[in-house]
Amino acid sequence: MKTALVIGGSRGIGRKIALRLATDGYDIVATCRKDIAALDPLKSEVGNLGRKFNGLVFDIQDRKAAADALTGFFGESAPDIFVYNAGISRDNLMVFMTPGEWDDVVHTNLDGFYNTIHPLLFQMIARKSGRIIVIASASGQVGQPGQVNYSASKAALIGVVKALAKEVGKKGILVNAVAPGFIETDMTADLPIDKILPMIPLKRAGSPEEVAGVVSFLCGSDSTYIHGQVIAINGGLVI
Repeated sequence: MKTALVIGGSRGIGRKIALRLATDGYDIVATCRKDIAALDPLKSEVGNLGRKFNGLVFDIQDRKAAADALTGFFGESAPDIFVYNAGISRDNLMVFMTPGEWDDVVHTNLDGFYNTIHPLLFQMIARKSGRIIVIASASGQVGQPGQVNYSASKAALIGVVKALAKEVGKKGILVNAVAPGFIETDMTADLPIDKILPMIPLKRAGSPEEVAGVVSFLCGSDSTYIHGQVIAINGGLVI
């Protein structure tokens, strides 16, 4: 049975991605940062879909903890699908941004990708197959005021995807990014929706299910010639 690893799968977009991939027939391994109980609802839903579920708990900023957890679970193998969904925001104008606000975002959003893919990448290359999908952001495509740290980290992930795609494509590994715009999640609950919606041609927020649908497509048989690309899901916010 094929396995999908979702880094940051306990809620929001990550949770919906995990459920969609379980529906597509993948066993699911999902991670969270602190409490394994946070994955219990997902475990139950994946089980109801007839798929196996395993949860891993570690801080993706901790390189050793991430490597120990992932290699401890996968051993000499690797997941068929790797989805990097983990990310945080600490919004502030650059002039007022604290070192902690910068470091937390960059270490989580960017360093966390290295810390979680690096322990698994050699085995994916040796197997000569796999899909790597990174959840970036519209903010990484165009930049947003008050999000210099977040925009920088997400733009860097887009660069990572494009460079990594050139490295591993010949080994049968497809690497792509998905860049959501304004999606209704806990992370966007406090944003001024009345000011955001007028900027979106479709005049609505997106749903986590819509993001999960694109990830599902990138994991399927109809996307085998899509590589090193950034697929935008933003209702026309960034054109």
